[in-house]
Amino acid sequence: DLDPDFISQVKSGDVIVAGKNFGCGSSREQAAICLKYAGVSAVIARSFARIFFRNAINQGLLVIQSPQAVDYIEAGQKVEISFSKGQILVGNKKFTFPPLSSEIMAIVEKGGLVPYVRDQIARTDTE
Repeated sequence: DLDPDFISQVKSGDVIVAGKNFGCGSSREQAAICLKYAGVSAVIARSFARIFFRNAINQGLLVIQSPQAVDYIEAGQKVEISFSKGQILVGNKKFTFPPLSSEIMAIVEKGGLVPYVRDQIARTDTE
């Protein structure tokens, strides 16, 4: 309800920039699932509710904590994210963030926890 036009304006690949404790009150994975299926590629926030952060990873939705980027980014700006370098680029401005662990990136790259586990099981079955 914060932005009634959100769903009609969001495009595939968009990034949400949010305040503190993003996802608070959304203890179920549907919150992350809805954002992912709406086309959101990542969420940059001051901080995340712990459960939402884990649910987002489980669903393959990238989440980045960067208060400095949140203060700088304005609606409509192009944002580039390099997870391997731990960088957010907005025009000529660069923000760093702690890179996600290789385990978390592997889960996200597979599209979420369930596809990741399926892949791991399939690998052990063929060995």
